[in-house]
Amino acid sequence: MSRRFAQSQEKSRLGTIVIPVTPFAQNCTLLWDRETHEGVAVDPGGEIPKILDAAQSHAITLRAIWLTHGHIDHAAGAPQLAKALGGVPILGPHSADHYWLQGLPQQATYFGFPPTVAFTPDEWLDENQEVMVGAIPFQVLHLPGHTPGHVVFFQPDYRLALVGDVLFAGSIGRTDFPGSDHQALIDGIQKKLFALGDDIVFIPGHGPQSTFGEERAHNPFVRV
Repeated sequence: MSRRFAQSQEKSRLGTIVIPVTPFAQNCTLLWDRETHEGVAVDPGGEIPKILDAAQSHAITLRAIWLTHGHIDHAAGAPQLAKALGGVPILGPHSADHYWLQGLPQQATYFGFPPTVAFTPDEWLDENQEVMVGAIPFQVLHLPGHTPGHVVFFQPDYRLALVGDVLFAGSIGRTDFPGSDHQALIDGIQKKLFALGDDIVFIPGHGPQSTFGEERAHNPFVRV
C-alpha cells in the first residue's frame, strides 16, 4: 500500500484491509464503512478463518461477499464464508462467468486446491449496477478479457478501484484461459479504467497496489 493511500485511509470513512489467501497469494479485500461498521469481503478464495479473524479484529460486520470473477483463487471460499456469516448474499461476478463457477471442482483438481463446490451467486452483476458498503456506493464495471464475466468495483469519491485480475502493478491478467480475450482486456484497461483518472488507486487480485496513472505511464503491456 502506498504511504499516501494509507494516510488517506486513516482519515477516510471507507476502511480497507487486504488479506493474501490461498497458495496463489490472492488479495482478498475487506471493505467497510467506519461509521456503521458494515462491510463486505471481496474475492474470498480460501483461508476463511483468516478472513473472519481480520473482520473480528476490526469490528467489521460483513454483510455481503463480492466476486470479481469465477477463478478458484478468488471464488472458492465464498460459499463457506457465506455460511459462516449466517447466509450473507454472494454478489457477482457477471453471468458470463457461470461456467467458471460451475467448474470449481474441476479447477480445484487441476490447480491442486482443496476440494470445493460449484455454486451460483445470489445475484449476478452487470455494468452500471451499484453495490453498497454500508452507506458507501460502489459502481460495477463489466471488464471481460481475463474471463468473460469479470467485473471491477469502483468508488469515485474515494478514488479506489478493485480490479481483480484485470490489471496488476507492471502487468496484466492472463488471457490464455477458455473464454479469455486479449484485445478485450487491453481495450477495457485503456478505454474504461484509465478514463477514470490517473489518481485512482487500485487493489489488484495479486501483488501490490498501484495507480492508473503509474500503469498508464510505465506498464509495458498497456502504456499509452
